[in-house]
Parts: sequence; C-alpha cells; structure tokens
Amino acid sequence: MIVVPVKEGENIERALKKFKRKFEKTGVVKELRKRQAYSKPSEVSRERMIHAVYVQQLQQSEE
Repeated sequence: MIVVPVKEGENIERALKKFKRKFEKTGVVKELRKRQAYSKPSEVSRERMIHAVYVQQLQQSEE
C-alpha cells in the first residue's frame, strides 16, 4: 500500500504528484500491460539480448 504523508498547508496537487511518482516506481501498470498480451518465449529472449547489447555498449562508452 502506498502512503503519502501530507504536511500541514501542503498543496494537494503536490501530494498527488508524489503519489503518482511512487505508484509509477512500483511498476504495477507496466506489469499489467505486460500480462495483457502474450509474448512468445523467442520474442522475450530476443528483447533480453537486445537490452544486454545496449547495456554493454553503454558500459563500454563510459570507459
């Protein structure tokens, strides 16, 4: 459960923004969208490979 403490005199829009940020970090919506459509195991492994190559390129460019 997400709890956002609201300080005395704090704007409700600011508290709502904090809530949305915390909710986004939990990844609930991302997981829901992922579960709505089936992706073949070959597609999943391909995406992982592409991501691994991308991360490796980032690390090499850092050095």
